[in-house]
Amino acid sequence: MENEKQSKFGKVRLIVGVICLVVFCLSAFMIVTQLIQARKEAQAFEDLIDQLEQAEQAAPSRRPASSSPPGESGEPAPTEPEEPVDDVAKYQVLYEQNQDLYGWICIDGTTVNYPVMHTPQSPEYYLRRGFDKKYSLSGVPFLDGDCFTGDGNYIVYGHHMENGSMFAPIAQYAKEDFWREHPVIRFDTLEKAGEYEVMAAFYAKVYKMDDENVFRYYNYTDLTDPAVFDEFISCVDAVKLYDTGVTAEYGDQLLTLITCSYHTKNGRFVVVAREIAGDETPEPAE
Repeated sequence: MENEKQSKFGKVRLIVGVICLVVFCLSAFMIVTQLIQARKEAQAFEDLIDQLEQAEQAAPSRRPASSSPPGESGEPAPTEPEEPVDDVAKYQVLYEQNQDLYGWICIDGTTVNYPVMHTPQSPEYYLRRGFDKKYSLSGVPFLDGDCFTGDGNYIVYGHHMENGSMFAPIAQYAKEDFWREHPVIRFDTLEKAGEYEVMAAFYAKVYKMDDENVFRYYNYTDLTDPAVFDEFISCVDAVKLYDTGVTAEYGDQLLTLITCSYHTKNGRFVVVAREIAGDETPEPAE
């Protein structure tokens, strides 16, 4: 009887051991697969960056015509220095590959350096698709489907990936020191290069339809109405984590970045910035 019990116990141990081994192997396989996929997706973005750099290097500089007459010796008068190439012309090489491209976002000193897509008829098309439109775990940052040039607020979504890619660095703006080190966000559209000063950062969430007296920051896609603009700025000021000293006035172009946050269910982290006008210089983060 004792031997029979030991035999049954041995079989149970064997079965449990086999199950544990299978679970371990499956887990290891999934982890390795995700790592390979993440590296593949990162390489795809690096290839896009390389294409932009090559396009920028290959583009000719613009030399303005000199208004000065030739000298008495017949030698041409000195010309003015060459102007830099159009900052957004380089994106044409990517637009020819995918006409969903709307622009490019970059935060110096971080991993944020990605294209921004726009598909108004299917706003979340790039949630799990790469620039090549094939399946991608990290997706591509995308502009809200209701946002358009001239509406006053570019709302851009991006995943908060555990490996630190995509919009994961955005959540670091919760720390004032991070803002001091990265006060400017570059967002170029296909029409215009732009730099934006960070105004505010705050924790938020996606609210239910019946929630009342809440700040639905993601609904402010059109700020062309002065009253709506003032309402948005007032709500942002009320929830921001710290004071950057940067303010916005009606008519300023804003940029709102949104990524997931795990401080609560359906949590989000939001950063709002204002475009720096051509004759402005960004205020140093004190």
